[in-house]
Amino acid sequence: MAAEAGGVALAYYVRQQRIVRRSVEQAQRAWRRLDLRNAEASWQLGLSTGLVQAFTAGQAEAAAHSDAYVGAVIAADGLTSQPEGKLAPTAFAGVAADGRPLKSLAYESVLEARWLLEEVGQAEVDAMIGGLEKLLRAVSTEVADAGRTATGASIAGNRTIQGYIRIATSPCCARCAILTGKEFGWNAGFQRHPRCDCVHMPATLIARSSLRRGHLQREEMFPTTSRGGPRGIVDADKYFQSLSHAEQNRIFTKAGAQAIRDGASMSSVVNARRGMYTASAYGRSVRATRDSATRRGVWFQNERRRAIERGLVPSSGRGFRLTSPRLRPEEIYRLAAGDRSQAIAMLHRFGYMT
Repeated sequence: MAAEAGGVALAYYVRQQRIVRRSVEQAQRAWRRLDLRNAEASWQLGLSTGLVQAFTAGQAEAAAHSDAYVGAVIAADGLTSQPEGKLAPTAFAGVAADGRPLKSLAYESVLEARWLLEEVGQAEVDAMIGGLEKLLRAVSTEVADAGRTATGASIAGNRTIQGYIRIATSPCCARCAILTGKEFGWNAGFQRHPRCDCVHMPATLIARSSLRRGHLQREEMFPTTSRGGPRGIVDADKYFQSLSHAEQNRIFTKAGAQAIRDGASMSSVVNARRGMYTASAYGRSVRATRDSATRRGVWFQNERRRAIERGLVPSSGRGFRLTSPRLRPEEIYRLAAGDRSQAIAMLHRFGYMT
């Protein structure tokens, strides 16, 4: 059943990408109406209508397949679908994900092109391309978001489904890689970035200790549809291993990828990019992170435990304060100066390895 459900998810992903592609092509055709030297007239004489239509039609079509997708996954698991209603696709169209009108979002591309032409001094053709690139990022993001939001609503509205597993598609960014394969409740939001193409895998069974959806095991991957790696990824570690050395460095940064190859936790390495800052420690300026360094953070708690064991604070941990910043992997390698054993010891020390 798992392989069948995986096939359903793969087919859904491919269909959604085709909808995104058609919307992008429609936006490109509308963009040709822009006379950059007379942008306001172009906007009023049909450009705005054409661009908004590209957004809206794609959003509605992307949303329209959600009920069928969720129902197909349930059928593949051999269960009975229990929808509480039917999704209204048009309810997910006509507005941007941040709540503003689509016309306002589309007009930003015109402003971008004019700025490139008038302020930056680019040639007209280059300014047109720059504005188009901004437009196409917006179209692809909004259409994909509408499909995801609708699928989330369909999941919430079907009592057979208990949640979803996030599935990243290859290639993906480091943030999506560490989220792939993780399960979420039916009411959990779907984190995404511009042009993200991760998808939901509706889950009929949530078991957080073993991370399985029905019979879908963590080590499984969906069938590949492209050369060079899996299309749908359940296991982030296998995804990392499927990449070339150069791609690992590009996606996870050179130092981050090396830390992972040395055995560091991928989640710790990627999350450490949040809250980065420069601190003064060890007699020099170092690159540090506030991630996991708050009172509830894992590294903070480990440091407090270490201080208790060394008798620096009472067993209650009362009065403990961090005395050193949490170093980033890049800084660890710089300080280790080529000493592999020292680098690994510091990866342990700063919570990137356990």
